[in-house]
Amino acid sequence: MADILRFVDNLGPAKIIQVFEPSVDLKALLVLDNLAMGPAIGGIRIAPDVSVEECFRLARTMTLKNAMAGLPHGGGKVVVFADPKIPKPDKERLILALACALRDVQGYIMGPDMGTDEECMAWIKDEKAQVAGLPAELGGIPLDEIGATAWGIKHAIDAALPHCGLSAAEARVAVQGFGAVGKHTARFLAAQKALVVGVADSQGSVYDPDGLDVDKLIRLKDTGKSVIDYPLGEKFDREGIIDFDCDIWIPAARPDAVREDNVHRLKAKLVVEGANIPITYGAEKYLHERGVLVIPDFIANPGGVICSAMEYRGEILVLSEVFKVIEDKVRRNTHVVVEESRMKQLMPRDAAMNLALSRVEKAMSFKRWSIY
Repeated sequence: MADILRFVDNLGPAKIIQVFEPSVDLKALLVLDNLAMGPAIGGIRIAPDVSVEECFRLARTMTLKNAMAGLPHGGGKVVVFADPKIPKPDKERLILALACALRDVQGYIMGPDMGTDEECMAWIKDEKAQVAGLPAELGGIPLDEIGATAWGIKHAIDAALPHCGLSAAEARVAVQGFGAVGKHTARFLAAQKALVVGVADSQGSVYDPDGLDVDKLIRLKDTGKSVIDYPLGEKFDREGIIDFDCDIWIPAARPDAVREDNVHRLKAKLVVEGANIPITYGAEKYLHERGVLVIPDFIANPGGVICSAMEYRGEILVLSEVFKVIEDKVRRNTHVVVEESRMKQLMPRDAAMNLALSRVEKAMSFKRWSIY
């Protein structure tokens, strides 16, 4: 209990639920952080090395992200302590057991995250009505297929570039994490004539100062191969991408990829956080003090949850409208945060936190009491 209490503050969490089902070796944790703005929406993350602390931090990030995106939702997160690459039948049993265990929990809308996808959400729908990020056949929008999160990141970059004296057409880009978010981000930026010079996945990284063929890299990944199978360029371990010479560095992998012990290796002018909590606070402070602009996670990457929330509320008419909503929200918030940071001499994260917290606290003030 003492360990959990260190994550508790005036915002939450509202509920903490541990799940254990030995018949399928299910060990999971649900954190509903804050529900003042509405039922929490947040993904299910599966990883063998996920931590309790990570779950609390991710749930809070969702609270801030949903608030800044103007969504009528609070933040929550489920982490499942397992290997996401287990055989499909075993994974389905694991997901169904989780859905059954949380079937009667009110105020939480499940969605996909690292280790889960639209098919997993379809399995859940049979057990729990509150779910988003469904396959197209069930009325959903395939977030990974269309690159909803990456679309927002692309617009965060567009909005931030003028503040760095850069344009997309001349920028050199490195992307850490070449999964659904990273590969679509690289694709969108390459379409703007940006030069993608480096990418990394769990197997390693590849660098070419003359630019990589993004389409070829995507085809490699889609066939189950690694970016290190790319025939050209220099190969490094997965940490090597931190050292790549670039203008824009996009972390789209695991939490705390950049920390106080390795942040000095980054050479970029602009860092846009594609993953949640990819850089520690101390590392962001170091970059800010050296004139590097860092766009925080909950400002840059809400595209997926915006899309999921619209799907859940039945607001989706055509895909172009979803993309327009993501574009407008991300661009506006990026501009606001950068300007607030400049005017008040704050780190962008601190400026963004102040804005998000004011919205959540205002919503909390309307509540008679905090029973969810």
